[in-house]
Amino acid sequence: MTSLLAPRRMHGADLDLASFCEVVHLHPDLVRRLVALGLIEARVDADGHWWMTATAVARAGRIERLRRDLGITYTATGVVLDLLDRIDELERLLRTRPARGEAHRWT
Repeated sequence: MTSLLAPRRMHGADLDLASFCEVVHLHPDLVRRLVALGLIEARVDADGHWWMTATAVARAGRIERLRRDLGITYTATGVVLDLLDRIDELERLLRTRPARGEAHRWT
């Protein structure tokens, strides 16, 4: 039995398709569909093997939660993910920006 924490095949920090599917609990055909929709990035090597990064694991989890909890279709998920990414970026900028009227500390 293969552990989910130790994927069968890795290439650097990337997971092969079978290992990725084991980790995210998704069928390979669905993963291929998510890649075709541009929701998950995959790299195909010269031998035709698919490789996904560790960040794709988190993104796949987010996609499945949106579908399961909110009933959002896979096609619409791209728009929602783009908006959520933009919100995260704006919140990050707000945290690093001084409050209105507050002077920068140069020391």
